[in-house]
Amino acid sequence: MMLKNGVKRVLVKFSGEALSLDHGVESVCANISSTMLTKIATDVKNVRNVGVDVCIVVGGGNIYRGVTGMKEHGIDRATSDYMGMLATVINALALQSTFEKEGISCRVMSAVSMPTIGEPYIRRKALRHMEHGRVVIFAAGTGNPFFTTDTAAALRAAEMGCDLLLKATKVDGVYTSDPEVHADAKHVPSIAYDQVISRDLKVMDTASIALMRENNIPIAVYSIYEENGLHAVLNGQGKFTYIAEQGLKSGDY
Repeated sequence: MMLKNGVKRVLVKFSGEALSLDHGVESVCANISSTMLTKIATDVKNVRNVGVDVCIVVGGGNIYRGVTGMKEHGIDRATSDYMGMLATVINALALQSTFEKEGISCRVMSAVSMPTIGEPYIRRKALRHMEHGRVVIFAAGTGNPFFTTDTAAALRAAEMGCDLLLKATKVDGVYTSDPEVHADAKHVPSIAYDQVISRDLKVMDTASIALMRENNIPIAVYSIYEENGLHAVLNGQGKFTYIAEQGLKSGDY
């Protein structure tokens, strides 16, 4: 399903909920687990140790969700999205601090200029950081409202010339239906970009999938809770879903 070699640079998209041990409880208050921060740092370090460049996009859903804020609190969408961007910066700084404690050289680059706490996002500078072996954490999404951090992940993966985009989430891949609701839901090991879009699977937003398809960058969806899951996926091991140009045969799903 996946090559066990040839992957030299990856982008990992961590949802904000991945930083919480509560398995994604939506909250408007900060919910960051030091245990999860350390686990993520360890996973990234193990991949870096085998020579794979890593860059990261992190969401902010454990602190604030733009769409939720708009619907539940009546905040206009653009303002609410900017608030969500600030949440991603908080998470990025938490990751940076933990990475540095684990001996991982890294930089936070923000799409919204915050020079006192992180570098502004400049593509060439980000590439140079990666060439020098640093992990780059991209914060504040794309810097624009109405776009998700999934879109930011796809955009940065293309800009950084990544070989693979990994989405670390609460479940270990794509299922035929919600496995938390339907006991008979079946795991889908491989699926094509077009199948994800046409079946409106809620893996990533449509713009993200389309951008990965246009740039021929595969996506791997795996569970953040899996021990050393990032390294396992890169070796074609463990349980995950691989999204690429070729997917399921007609009738398989």
